Amino acid sequence: MGKGGEQGGDSAEPAAQIRFYTWEEIQKHNLRTDTWLVIERKVYNVTKWVKRHPGGQRVIIHCAGEDATDAFQAFHINPTLVQKFLKPLLIGELAPGEPSQDRGKNSQLVEDFRTLRKTAEDMNLFRASPLFFSLYLGHIIAMEVLAWLMVLYFGTGWITTLILACILTTSQAQAGWLQHDFGHLSVFKKSSWNHIVHKFVIGHLKGASANWWNHRHFQHHAKPNIFKKDPDVNMLHIFVLGDSQPVEYGKKKLKYLPYNHQHEYFFLRPGLGHQLLPALLHHLHPVLWAPGIPVSAHLCQVGDKGIPAALSSLSSAGPLFIYLQPLAIPTAFLFSPVHLCIMLFLESHWFVWVTQMNHIPMEIDSEKHRDWLSSQMAATCNIEQSFFNDWFTGHLNFQIEHHLFPTMPRHNFWKVKPLVKSLCAKYGVQYEEKPLGKAFVDIVGSLKKSGDLWLDAYLHK
Repeated sequence: MGKGGEQGGDSAEPAAQIRFYTWEEIQKHNLRTDTWLVIERKVYNVTKWVKRHPGGQRVIIHCAGEDATDAFQAFHINPTLVQKFLKPLLIGELAPGEPSQDRGKNSQLVEDFRTLRKTAEDMNLFRASPLFFSLYLGHIIAMEVLAWLMVLYFGTGWITTLILACILTTSQAQAGWLQHDFGHLSVFKKSSWNHIVHKFVIGHLKGASANWWNHRHFQHHAKPNIFKKDPDVNMLHIFVLGDSQPVEYGKKKLKYLPYNHQHEYFFLRPGLGHQLLPALLHHLHPVLWAPGIPVSAHLCQVGDKGIPAALSSLSSAGPLFIYLQPLAIPTAFLFSPVHLCIMLFLESHWFVWVTQMNHIPMEIDSEKHRDWLSSQMAATCNIEQSFFNDWFTGHLNFQIEHHLFPTMPRHNFWKVKPLVKSLCAKYGVQYEEKPLGKAFVDIVGSLKKSGDLWLDAYLHK
C-alpha cells in the first residue's frame, strides 16, 4: 500500500493518485506532527490543518490513526460544509479488504448506532425549539433584573444579601447550562449564530473564554474519562481517580496530597479552590487594572479555569461587558468579599456536584480504543428524569444521550432515550441510571474507593 499519498493535506490529489491503505499503516500516523484520520472509509492527512481547527488541535490529535466517523458526525451540525475543508486533505481510502472499523470493533454495533442517529435525524430530534430557549434565557434575565431591583430598594443588609446570593447563584448556574447549549451548536441551524451567542453568554454572563471552553470541553466529549486525553480527569495531583491510577501512584510512592482523605477534602474543592482566589482578584481589580471601573462580579466565575483564563477574559471582553451585566457595578462597590463569596461558594458547589456526578463514579482509565457508543457509555450515567432534575442539572441528567449526540437540543433527550436503551440492551452495553441523591453519594464513595486503593499500594506494594 504505497506511501505516495503522505504528502496530502495541501491540495486535492487527482483521482488516479488516490491510494489504498491498511489500518496497520494508518495507525502509525497518530502524532501531532503526523496526523491521519479515517472518516467513512476515506483517509485524510490533517497534519497541517489541525492548528487551524476551530475546535482546537487536541480533539483531532486524540483521534489520530483511528476511525473518526462518529466523532466527526457528533460534533458538526453541517457535515456537508465541513467536507469542503476535508476534500483537499484526502489522500486515499481504506483498502477493499479492510474492515470499516479499526482495532476489532463490533462493526454491527457501529452500524446500528449510526442507523439510530439517522432515525433521530428523521424524527427531527436535532431541531431546536426557539420557544424553549427563549423562555430559558428569559428566566435568567428575570432573576438578574430582580437582583438589581432588590439592591436598589433594599440595600445590602445581611438578609437581602443572602436572598440575593441565592437568586444570583441560580441565575449564574442556569446561565452556565445555557452557554453549554450554544457551545455545542445545539440551538441554531448555523454554527456562526451559535458561536456568536455562546461568546455573549459565556463571556458577558459568565466572564469566561469561549475559545478556552471549546478547546477543553470537546476533548472531554471525544475521549471521556480517558487519562491524558480528557482534561476533566487531569486533576493536577489533587485527586487520584478510577482503579488503575491510584495503584500506579501508590506503587511509585507519589503523594502530592493524602489521597486516602480525598473524599473529605473534595467538599472544599468547589467553594474554595475554584472561587476564593478569583473573588479576591475581583476586589483588587479596580486598583490593579482599571481604577474607577470595577470588573463585573461575574468575572469571578472563571475561578475553576484558573488565573490565566481570568486575565484572558479581562483582555478580550473589554469594558463593554461590565455594563452589559446586571449588578456589575453595585456588586463590586456594595458587596464585601464575604458577601460575594457566599454566591460564588454556592454556585461553584452547584456546578461541581452536577458535572461530576455523571463521570467520577464511572470507569476512568487509559485509552482502550472502543467504538463511540461503548466509550461514551463506559464514562457516563444518567440521573432519573423529573421537572426539577431537568431544570437543576440543565438536562445533564441525560448525560448519556448528551454524550452520544452532543449537538442535539437538550429538550429532545427524553425522546431519543428509549432508542438508546434498546440498542444498549441488544448488545449488552450497560445503561446506568440512578436517583439524584445517590449520584451525589456515589461521587464521595468513588473518591474514597480510589483513595483506599492508593493507600494500600503506597504502603504495601
